[in-house]
This record gives sequence, C-alpha cells and structure tokens, in this order.
Amino acid sequence: MVPAPPPAASFSPAEVQQRLAAGACWVRCGARLYDLTGFLRQHPGGEQLLRARAGQDVSNDLDGPPHRHSANARRWLEQYYVGELQGDPQGSMENGAAVSADTQKTDPAMEPKLKVVDWDKDLVDWQKPLLWQVGHLGEKYDEWVHQPVTRPIRLFYSDFIEALTKTVWYSVPVIWMPLMLYLSWSHYRTLAQGDVRLFASFTTEYSVAMPKSVFPGLFVLGMLLWSLTEYLLHRFLFHMKPPSNSYYLITLHFIMHGQHHKAPFDESRLVFPPAPASLVIAFFYTALQLLLPEAVGGTVFAGGLLGYVLYDMTHYYLHFGSPHKGSYLYSMKAHHVKHHFAHQKSGFGISTKFWDYIFHTLMPEEPHLKIQ
Repeated sequence: MVPAPPPAASFSPAEVQQRLAAGACWVRCGARLYDLTGFLRQHPGGEQLLRARAGQDVSNDLDGPPHRHSANARRWLEQYYVGELQGDPQGSMENGAAVSADTQKTDPAMEPKLKVVDWDKDLVDWQKPLLWQVGHLGEKYDEWVHQPVTRPIRLFYSDFIEALTKTVWYSVPVIWMPLMLYLSWSHYRTLAQGDVRLFASFTTEYSVAMPKSVFPGLFVLGMLLWSLTEYLLHRFLFHMKPPSNSYYLITLHFIMHGQHHKAPFDESRLVFPPAPASLVIAFFYTALQLLLPEAVGGTVFAGGLLGYVLYDMTHYYLHFGSPHKGSYLYSMKAHHVKHHFAHQKSGFGISTKFWDYIFHTLMPEEPHLKIQ
C-alpha cells in the first residue's frame, strides 16, 4: 500500500510577510505558496520582475496576457511549492479570513500531470548516476528529458570521471584565451614574413599570396565558421532524437546534451569541460592544418576559438545573467529559455539567431506563449 503524502505546510499571512521582509521572494497561485528566491537569477524576465511580484498572486501572470507560460514552466514552478496560505487568498497577505477548498487547487490543466510526478524519483533514481539509467527509459526518454528539473545531475560512479564532466564557467577563458592569443600572434608573424601562399601545393602558377593584411579577414571568417558549427552541432547532433529501442544512442544523447535539457540550471555543466573540449578542439585544429597552409588554417582556427569562448560565456550568461530589458542579451535570454521550456525543436542559435533565420528554424511567433 502506497503511503499517503504528508499534509502540506500551512503559513499565516504574518509568517509570509516575515519571510518577505527578510528578503525572500514568495508568490502564490490562489492559496498555493511558492518560494522563488532560488530562481531569481534564472528567471528570463529578470530578477526585478519577480521581486515586484513578491507576496502577490501570479495566476494571471501565468495565464496572460501578455504571455501564457508553457506546461513545462508550470511544472517547473511546482518544484518551488512550500505550502498553503491561511486566510482569504483573494485579499492581502495580512487578511486572516478562512480560505475555501476551491482556492487551494493548482492550475486544472496541470493538476493531472503533477499528480503522476514522483518528485523524488521522476522515472529514475536520483540517488544513483543517471547515465546507466536513461537508456532504459525507451519511448519515455524524449518526453522525460525535455521536462526540466532544478536539481544537480550525477553521471558516473567514479568521482574522478565525474569531476571531468564538470567545470566552472571561468575555466573556459582562463584555458583557451591564452592559446587563442598565442596562435593569433604566431600566425600573424608568419603571414607578415610574406612567404605564405594559398594553393601552392597544387600549382605554383595559380597560387595566391597571403599578406598579413588578410589576417583580420581570416580571423573573422573563423568566428563566422564557428557560429555555423555551433548551430549545426546543436541542431543535428545535440537534438537528434535517439531511437526508443536503442539503449546506447539514448545514453549518448544524454551525455552530449540531454543532461543539459533535464537540468538546465546546473552551474557545473553549463560550459564545455576542458578535458573533452581539448579533444574536439584538437580535431578542428588538425583538420584545418591538413586543409590549409599552416598560418592560414591557424588564423582561421584562432578566430573560431574566440568564437567558441564567446559562445560558452554567452550560454552561461543566458542562464544566470540578468540583462537589461530591451537589450540584445535580454532578447537572447528569453529566446534560449523558450527553447528549453517550450520549443526544443527550433531556436538552435545560442549566441545569435542569424543561422535560424537562414535555415528557417526560428521559433514560431506566439504572442500569448512566451516563457517569462
């Protein structure tokens, strides 16, 4: 026999006011109370938007207009549920009137879904590494992995291997910016000597001299090529849909990108860890050296490496930064979180929407469905 869930905690308006006065950000939907203090930095609409609604009923904000929140956003909210408000939820937090049973319900559309969610297990055992479990989810995997949760993920049993899958955000510029600067200066000096020619290995008659003046163009070309690579990897590799009967392809998808969609606010997994990144970077450097003269390929690679650093820093900021409303980064933050919560099959650009425009993968314009 399954034990009944423990009764929800109950808070008086005065108790809620004490928490608000202490700096906490509690909101309510009817009589249901949610502590969003830990979500302030992550909110795509900015921290101030939530702060302005502390202590208020946000039911209308969820339903819109102007923005109707997605099912995933509502499911995400339930992770912050702390209990019920005593008194009249239609009045102020300091009204002590009795609350009716009707006002203690959550969104009717979400209630059936929330009842079947085991927040402690959620189809997997969160006390054990997930990498060996997700492949057994089969046809349930695709829906499960796109239902975000706010909890850390462990992949491996080995502490050493697990440590290689995590990193702090500043490891990316600390490790890769010095290499980018060294390669840029080294290959610029080679170009300045005037001995570099393109196509020289095929024919001397039609080879093209590469003076140092081409350095900025080659460098920018590398950055542009990285942005295209970023888009293609995200769209076709990270968002492939593994066959439901393939344990290994599901596992591969999860370690590449599925883990990020399941726990999008796990700070330790928001940028590419140095160990696996070094293998990918070495592959691209070797490929460019085989295809182009050393100084040409090296300069393009240096530009691409800067593009990668900017991409990873942008990605981290889109999850944890608080850009000013109306700014480019504010638009990209809303765009990216919308990709996580509502439109996982479109909006693949992270640092730019340019390639989404080119390849027609922009998110559909839905003025009444926007993650806020």
